[in-house]
Amino acid sequence: MNLVSADVGRIDHMPFDDRSAVDVKHPWCNVFCHPNKYLAGRSSANFVIDRTIYSASVGANMLPLGRKPRKVPHTIANSDIDTNFHTFIMEYWTIVLSIVAVILAIYYYSSRKDSNVFQKHGIPHVKEYFLLERIWKLFIRPKSFADMIKEMYNVHSDAKYIGAFDFTRLIVVIRDPELIKFVAIKHFDAFPDHLFFGNETQDPLFGTNLLALRGDKWRDIRTLLSPAFTASKMRTMFQLISECAVNFSEYLLNVPSDKRVMEMKDIFTRYSNDVIASCAFGIDVDSMRNPENDFYMFGKKASNFGMFALIKILMYQHMPSLIRLFNIKLIDDRTNAFFVNLVADTIRIREEKGITRPDVIQLLMDSRSKREPGRELTILNITSQAFIFFIAGFDSSSTLMSFVAHEIAINPDIQEKLQNEIDKILEDTNGKPSYEAINGMKYLNAVINEALRKYPVQPMTDRVCVKDFELPSTLPNVKPYLVKEGTILFIPIYALQHDPKYFPEPDKFKPERFFDKGDNFNAYYPFGLGPRMCIGNRFALFETRVMLFHLLARCQLKPCEKTSTSVKFQKGGFSMRMKGGFWLSIVPRENAHPTVVKTNQSGQFQISK
Repeated sequence: MNLVSADVGRIDHMPFDDRSAVDVKHPWCNVFCHPNKYLAGRSSANFVIDRTIYSASVGANMLPLGRKPRKVPHTIANSDIDTNFHTFIMEYWTIVLSIVAVILAIYYYSSRKDSNVFQKHGIPHVKEYFLLERIWKLFIRPKSFADMIKEMYNVHSDAKYIGAFDFTRLIVVIRDPELIKFVAIKHFDAFPDHLFFGNETQDPLFGTNLLALRGDKWRDIRTLLSPAFTASKMRTMFQLISECAVNFSEYLLNVPSDKRVMEMKDIFTRYSNDVIASCAFGIDVDSMRNPENDFYMFGKKASNFGMFALIKILMYQHMPSLIRLFNIKLIDDRTNAFFVNLVADTIRIREEKGITRPDVIQLLMDSRSKREPGRELTILNITSQAFIFFIAGFDSSSTLMSFVAHEIAINPDIQEKLQNEIDKILEDTNGKPSYEAINGMKYLNAVINEALRKYPVQPMTDRVCVKDFELPSTLPNVKPYLVKEGTILFIPIYALQHDPKYFPEPDKFKPERFFDKGDNFNAYYPFGLGPRMCIGNRFALFETRVMLFHLLARCQLKPCEKTSTSVKFQKGGFSMRMKGGFWLSIVPRENAHPTVVKTNQSGQFQISK
């Protein structure tokens, strides 16, 4: 080497230059080449040398003899990081993602036989994206889910339904309210199920609850749970909900003046958490004064449907065999064990001490002795039903409350009307509002219903076709379309409720439109419709009414510097979220009615002093 390459003691920090080129004067300077031939193992040898130099240099300084090391400012490059561990993690995820990408590609391209079915039938449809475009949209999520639903809906303004694609599955998006009732109610037998997103073995809390169950199992549990949400049951739960609402409102009333700017989704989630803990699981929790209690923290963890949870749900729907093979779970074992043990302990204590409460756990406990052999309710069955009730209330109810509070704060005239109605109820009941009094508040109900129209917490609902069914023509000159078994139906709730054909000036918040419901309210489905309609809708509405009643009786909601007057939705995810959060200022009312109430131990309301 010294004989053929000049200045061998110097290494230039520059790109591969002439001294190492193949056609230099002395080609033997490159140990991996011959004037006419490259060494076959050159790439492997280069890799070994590169890897050796890299390994030797990790955590060490390579210097000529007699030279002192130069001090380098502390950065991530010279911090105490276990490089081998991070290399392993990177390699592991590279392998996993590569395998998933290959499987997706094979699965996608082997299932493209129906990709042009809508075009053949003359049905307007959403553009079909290539696999990489779909994956990019899944991970980058350039739009909110509500905006994506609205974009689908607007593909053709006159069509009764349009076509779309979900990777390899066909989707029919129903646009016509009459056709929606036709398939979701009249022909429920052909479209009885929701998309599946759980596994009974690996994820029993998700896989065995009412939302995930199908067929006779669903009917059995639906019949069992329905009595928990009747008007009479709501009346018995009124006291439990009121205690949570008064406790919540009194806390906010006494917050120091420098801490009155709050993120409403966070505090309403805590209120919903306490209500569900009391009404479903039979335990008392105060998540405002004890913000890191186990029930709230485990619930927050279980209901966090971020990117990885979304990927898992898609894998459940498209590649269930991989879910079983790799034992992938939506919630971890520790969270699962917390809820199961909580229910088991609650049942044991109640049975030992003869305790009864007007809650969901008690309803399921009482029904156990009435079940036929083979249909017994296990602790896991009871837990899964209470769990999905919790998940729905934890996120959906708090989202509804957040949007209502936002509209009340930026519309002071609406807030004033509400507080006048609340004060009148307090006056008429001598500070002891009843279930009937709060439930019958016309303007409060209109405000909540308008919030559900403008911001449905469920932007769409779905149905799965279980037997071939012929839909009528989507357009006058198009033939009827035969929906095949396994096809998905989307009911675009958000888009329908923002269609000016049904709701004039849809972007305006107008509670008065609910004073006199007309025919256009056939397009109003904030909780779905038909037998698969949300079973807990009455409960969600009532806990929202009670909370708003007690909060607005004591406090005023005002915009703050962080409040956004023009609502923009957060990108990604299935739920409705406001970009930047729901920030408001909560201050005590200056003109609060003298009979603002508190709850005493006897369950009655008394005038506060």
